[in-house]
Amino acid sequence: MKKRVVVGLSGGVDSSVAAQLLIEQGYEVIGLFMKNWHDDSVTISDECPWLEDSNDALLVAEKLGIPFQTVDLSEEYKERIVDYMFNEYENGRTPNPDVLCNREIKFDVFMKIALDLGADYVATGHYCRKEEETINGKPVYKLLAGKDPNKDQSYFLCQLSQEQLAKALFPIGEYLKPEVREIAAKYDLVTAEKKDSQGLCFIGKVRLPEFLQQQLKPKKGIIYEVSNEHLVYTAEKPLFDSLTDELTWEATSVKYTPEMGKKVAEHNGAHYFTIGQRKGLNVGGTQEPLFIIDTNVTENTIYTGQGNEHPGLFRKTLLVQPHEIHWIREDLKLKNNETMDVMARIRYRQPLQKATLHQTEKGLFVRFDNPQSAITEGQFVSWHIGEELIGSGVISKL
Repeated sequence: MKKRVVVGLSGGVDSSVAAQLLIEQGYEVIGLFMKNWHDDSVTISDECPWLEDSNDALLVAEKLGIPFQTVDLSEEYKERIVDYMFNEYENGRTPNPDVLCNREIKFDVFMKIALDLGADYVATGHYCRKEEETINGKPVYKLLAGKDPNKDQSYFLCQLSQEQLAKALFPIGEYLKPEVREIAAKYDLVTAEKKDSQGLCFIGKVRLPEFLQQQLKPKKGIIYEVSNEHLVYTAEKPLFDSLTDELTWEATSVKYTPEMGKKVAEHNGAHYFTIGQRKGLNVGGTQEPLFIIDTNVTENTIYTGQGNEHPGLFRKTLLVQPHEIHWIREDLKLKNNETMDVMARIRYRQPLQKATLHQTEKGLFVRFDNPQSAITEGQFVSWHIGEELIGSGVISKL
């Protein structure tokens, strides 16, 4: 009996080629398109409307001679992703919907539908790889970076579990993007030259402020500029009774107040902005561009500093709360007071940085060798050994 694979056909070139490769490998392939959004008013219709994508997915399925259907997951998507996003922004955190979409939709709701169709595996067009190893008599699944260093998408899968990885296939993980386009052209697939979609997972290219304004009302507030020379940045490091106290101090962000800066402009709502952001402030007349160094949604204030080297942007250590620590490799999980040298990143496409994990009762501290710019609450930090992503967690604010 052939193994059955359900491919999440998104209407893009990557998932199209994933399906073709699986057919070549002798699998019985079924194509499923996920419809996750109904509201066209917040997409830029000519960039990535779901209707065009579903039509392209159908054309690919017909060309490959595989069964195809559309599944409507918009209710689950709204509940698990969109409502969560609104809630996070409202509370001054910056969520990563793509990471959540993989954990909650593609490899949970969608995977259950696929398994109900008798699938042995679910496949996607992600640029990452999976390996299996037997450790202590049990199969352990490893999530590895994609072969294409410019397209590696393992970060977006940093919240997957062993159970989810066991059923996942990533057929294009061994290929470079130009090779994927060549395969699509060779088989005359309609998606061969199609541009990659940008924006929220499966919604399309969303105008985020407009999207947020559907639920989060505009609220006038003040933008303050804090000088690079402010005394808060030259405070001497105290002596600590314990390493945990030291790590806590390093992970604690500056508590800004209006007295620390000067008023430079107004904004429409602190909940629309995020740390490290430069665009959208609409403030001119400064020697260097202003970057957001902090937001306070309770007081509806934004604090900025001039230039991307402003000391308010940098921190060396971050904390992941105990309930938000996730190990893909549960066999490598740290116990209290244990440490591990890793490579880590705090956003997609950031080059991996040297860091040390410190597991404490307070949670998991990630201490980087070099200070990192724009460590943002609500985003995911992932940690790696070599090519393998072994765990991740939500960045917390202290």
